[in-house]
Amino acid sequence: MSKKLTYSEAGVDRETRAKSKQALSMLKQTYTLGKYGKVVQLPYGNIFLAGDCYLDLVIEGVGTKVLLAQLADKYDTIGVDGVAMAVNDVIRSGATPLALVDNFHAHVSNPDLVKEWLKGIVKGAKESDCPVPGGEIGDVAAIIKGLTQGKGFDLIVASVGDVLEENIISGTTIKPGDTVVGLRSSGVHSNGISLVRKVLFKAWGGKYEPYDIPDGFDREIIYEALEPTKIYVKPFLNAAKKVDVKGAVHVTGDAYIKFDRFMKYSKGIGFEFTNFKPQPIFKLIQKTAPAVGGEITDEEMLKTFNMGWGFAIVVDKNDADEAITVCEKSGVEAELIGNVTDSGKIVAHYKNKKLQLR
Repeated sequence: MSKKLTYSEAGVDRETRAKSKQALSMLKQTYTLGKYGKVVQLPYGNIFLAGDCYLDLVIEGVGTKVLLAQLADKYDTIGVDGVAMAVNDVIRSGATPLALVDNFHAHVSNPDLVKEWLKGIVKGAKESDCPVPGGEIGDVAAIIKGLTQGKGFDLIVASVGDVLEENIISGTTIKPGDTVVGLRSSGVHSNGISLVRKVLFKAWGGKYEPYDIPDGFDREIIYEALEPTKIYVKPFLNAAKKVDVKGAVHVTGDAYIKFDRFMKYSKGIGFEFTNFKPQPIFKLIQKTAPAVGGEITDEEMLKTFNMGWGFAIVVDKNDADEAITVCEKSGVEAELIGNVTDSGKIVAHYKNKKLQLR
């Protein structure tokens, strides 16, 4: 029997991370501080009162995808990933992103490298209609080494958005019979990359050299993995103007088990997913795993990767068609991918199997 290969074994332990996040409860003692002293807790992050509206402030990174950029010696798209990770999180509350700032920690802030990094930041900012009024570049060679001498870096992007109280997506009105609409991803995005690296790239014990072209692909595997994260700001905001969005999920780390957050805000519900459209790279990851000493189960794939849908919204079943139409007119493929049940479980129908994810 082959060894099970998991995201935890690749370096990201879900259980340890969940225990670590419990420490965030310490921050609640700060929620009444400040000029307005009001923080509202939501399924995915919190917002705070600022005058006549609420602000959603998010800070995100792109994880070890920076190592893929270094492996390819290609740096002009990683900024798109950074922007996407931040603004896609901001919109979950119903907020409109207002601005971005970036923080690059670099081995050396080489001027040519900085220009390449910022190309992606600018592109992402334009896609999300956000100015970038500031940022930071820190030279921290003692911390950042990198695969390529002098080109190691880490990337963090923060975004702030605003939302009126009546437009907050609280996740409290979801009921059995509602539907889940998925918005198409562009590939692996910026999640599960530790597992991607371990399976696909020889630099980390995987099968392929970065410029190999596996059967069935029309470009080098490194470029498939570096495909930038899709930005959903405009399609989502357009849909939210037309239909009542009851919940919004950025399908990132933990993938489909992330939907359990809604189960804490709308009691007695569960989720059933019936439609996955994984791009070829997901199939390659799972198919290649045995060649590098392990097996990735279908459950692990659905708990780690977006499997074709990078963002999802929960709407009344009568609003599903309009939500899909608006999203597609805004430039992103959208389909019905599941529904809300009364099971208290998260279930996926995949490869003719019924899998209980939570």
